[in-house]
Amino acid sequence: MDLNGKHYTWFQNRECEYFPCHKGVREEEFNCLFCYCPLYRASDCRGSFVMRNGVKDCSYCLLPHNGLESYAYILAKLREEKLFSPGQE
Repeated sequence: MDLNGKHYTWFQNRECEYFPCHKGVREEEFNCLFCYCPLYRASDCRGSFVMRNGVKDCSYCLLPHNGLESYAYILAKLREEKLFSPGQE
């Protein structure tokens, strides 16, 4: 998936009081588009999470914030889970 020039795939809010909310992604590549990850409810999201008292803690997950790659991965995973149909982009 070629995402160059597709500005809807990436967003950054440097004025957010939490920016950057996760350490480990270069600040200039940090993608805020999926601040709330649409894969949160997926049991096999492939992100770095831990379960704490039955609640998924994604505090250390970089998957939805890793530049343009996050958009392509999340869309593919939503399609796989049948939560997103082509043409809804």
